[in-house]
Amino acid sequence: MSTTTDITTGAPTPASDESVLPPLPGDFYGYADLLSSEDQAILARVRRFAEERIAPIADRQWASTEFPFDLLPGFAELDVVGLARDWPDRPAHSRLLTSMVSMELSRIDPSMATFFGVHGGLALSSIDLCGSEEQKERWLPAMRRMEKIGAFALSEPHGGSDVAGGLETTARREGDEWVLDGAKRWIGNGTFADLVVVWARDTDDGEVKGFVVEQGTPGFTATKMEGKLALRTVQNADLTFEGARVPEANRLAHANSFKDTNRVLRVTRGGVAWNAVGVMMGVYELARDYALERVQFGQPIAGFQLIQDHLVTILGRLSTSLALAVRVAQLQDADHFRDDQAALAKRECTVALREAVARAREVLGGNGVLLENKVTRFFNDAEALYSYEGTKEINTLVVGRSITGIGAFVGHAPRR
Repeated sequence: MSTTTDITTGAPTPASDESVLPPLPGDFYGYADLLSSEDQAILARVRRFAEERIAPIADRQWASTEFPFDLLPGFAELDVVGLARDWPDRPAHSRLLTSMVSMELSRIDPSMATFFGVHGGLALSSIDLCGSEEQKERWLPAMRRMEKIGAFALSEPHGGSDVAGGLETTARREGDEWVLDGAKRWIGNGTFADLVVVWARDTDDGEVKGFVVEQGTPGFTATKMEGKLALRTVQNADLTFEGARVPEANRLAHANSFKDTNRVLRVTRGGVAWNAVGVMMGVYELARDYALERVQFGQPIAGFQLIQDHLVTILGRLSTSLALAVRVAQLQDADHFRDDQAALAKRECTVALREAVARAREVLGGNGVLLENKVTRFFNDAEALYSYEGTKEINTLVVGRSITGIGAFVGHAPRR
């Protein structure tokens, strides 16, 4: 993929300093310039890692559905896990930077961006937001170093968007232990995670509580889901808990209701919008480069009006989504980010994504369905981004309730 391009002229520009962040072709309005020079240097390191280490193997891993564990040491060396929180040796960076890290990974391989988001977003944030100080000290440093990989277990076989009120996995207190029973589904990183944040309903008070279940816990099993045609490198798992015993010390101290769960989801739902932007960045570059190289009727197809319409439409969807995502990050940094804003961002960016990947596939014609040309991988992966962290319909209803004051989640059953 081309990475060093003048956003005004489209002409390639040399990149001599490894700390310099060349503009991406899809960043038409130069939003990366909002970052400080220090943050741009961090993002430049992430981009190099993604282009040099992830890109060459992304298609192979996607086809084989195997996770590239050999990348983890290089990932750890980037030191970008938990960028948004304060550490003893590193102050918190902006949400704009952490979001653009996700975008850069998604631009190359949304499977690896999803792995990173589950570990450093959902799992780490659950412990950071809901754990005690002792629990944070026990788990977070190892998670930052990627010595311990995290997963987040909320969705269930019979519960997706309605899981808040219908959580079936239960937790029962017995002395200094909790006994977990139930099942979870679609759990990213679930087959190999060292620490799984499990949300279960307390049989005593009916409230949702969070637990850190460690790999090897008796009664806990994880089985890889097969036949998945999107984000294939992500190791989604079915989890089962059959009398799995978890010590009280592993119950997240400040996760006492679904409101606490939702604090984590609010942060990460905005992250999916950035995943969508990253994929649009990737397919825009692929489609534009292909159009400039592909010759038909004696000229590059980039000179055809209908092809230019596809390219400009993709860029337009990308640019409007990026503007929305940047504002999301700014609101997060200002601590003014709301659930309805997260919902609208996720909805709009993933709707735009679907059109963008379809148009990119169309620019490539029949070549667009070949894995070697990458667009089909992004095309399939877009379907997962469109659906998880709240479907379009659920996010529509979240925003609809916000702007009207009327909840429309449950309709009336039809009369017989």
